[in-house]
Amino acid sequence: MTRPSITELGKALRRQEISAAELTADAIRAVRERNPVLNAFALVDENGATEAARQADAELASGIDRGPLHGIPVAVKDLIDVAGVPTTCGSATSSGARALRDAEVVARLRERGAIIVGKTTLHEFAYGATGDRSVHGPSRNPHDPGRMSGGSSGGSAVAVASGMVPLSLGTDTAGSVRVPAALCGTVGFKPAFDAIPSSGVYPLAPTLDHVGLFAGSVGDTLLGYEAVTDQPVQPLPDVRGIRVGWASDLAPCDPRIEESTYDLVVRAGLSPEKVAEFPGNLFEVFTTLQGKEAFDVHAHHLDQDRDLIDDEVFARLDNGRKVTIASYAQADVVRRELRTFVEDLLQVNDILALPTVPFVAPKLGERRVPGTGLEVRSALLSLTFPWNLTGVPAISVPAARQDGLPTGVQLISAPGKEHLLFAAAQAVETA
Repeated sequence: MTRPSITELGKALRRQEISAAELTADAIRAVRERNPVLNAFALVDENGATEAARQADAELASGIDRGPLHGIPVAVKDLIDVAGVPTTCGSATSSGARALRDAEVVARLRERGAIIVGKTTLHEFAYGATGDRSVHGPSRNPHDPGRMSGGSSGGSAVAVASGMVPLSLGTDTAGSVRVPAALCGTVGFKPAFDAIPSSGVYPLAPTLDHVGLFAGSVGDTLLGYEAVTDQPVQPLPDVRGIRVGWASDLAPCDPRIEESTYDLVVRAGLSPEKVAEFPGNLFEVFTTLQGKEAFDVHAHHLDQDRDLIDDEVFARLDNGRKVTIASYAQADVVRRELRTFVEDLLQVNDILALPTVPFVAPKLGERRVPGTGLEVRSALLSLTFPWNLTGVPAISVPAARQDGLPTGVQLISAPGKEHLLFAAAQAVETA
């Protein structure tokens, strides 16, 4: 089903063909209808959203126009503070205390006139790629509710992919925006490190965490990104002449997905050339860094709230206790070497391209990839985590379906080259 873009909705608002109140009521109605099956939302702030929509309409009527997101319903991952609403982080350890103020990214959305509809379901503490461990229950794939949405920002992906809202916020520490975007069939963007401020966002691994966006199209993602940053993207160029490196050798991948994503990049008018092989053992380096940082953030929960934390999440967090200062420091050395390696690649290539995930959405609760023996969590992240280590922008765009389920193609650029990244992403989307 084709849904109106944010630009189209904005034009309709300004022509008074629809109101922000009607858009918000439609979003809340869609949540009521679809959420009992898909579990995208942990909480809906109907009163707050209705009042914000009324104010947005009044402002437009009086000539105040806050930009492309004015009057547009938006969902926020329940790891990000929204004033007056609880932030549970998907965990029973939350006391239910309401946030005193908006996270900076939410404040910016409000300044641009966006309507915050509610908080979305996430993997507990954002520590999981599967999206099926939360005090609120699993978020479910809209293409097959018996399958994973991906995580940890699964609810935010489902909210957009199922048409509940046109834009949502997530966070991405190893692929937590791009993985669910690919599995659910929507666009997911992880900007450069710290491009979107993280104040008011509960951390997982602070040197790896990124705030990101989901939308139904590349154009809508770009509008959302420009609205929450102070760095407007340069005009998008013609893709002819953009140099593309193909970087799919990071991990094993379903050959059908690799072939179809490569073919899509070619059909987009890009000419991918295989890049140099990446250094080995990067996932071990990543898990060392993430493990220690996540343990440091959540040590008080492990000591005080053992019985309130999901067993799988607890075990992963507690495993970080074993990471020594020396092993963390050594992993950080390798991270800096990887950054240099990727910087060099992105001097030779404007864009790197590869699949987002190596297989389609697993069934809920599945922990081994059928026929491979691979662990689902690490395999889901195997093509996304390096771009958190390096902090470079990365976007996932829907690609060809396999077995009736979505897949994604992932594009990478250097910071400051987002105009090339979005130009290539739009070309892929069109193709």
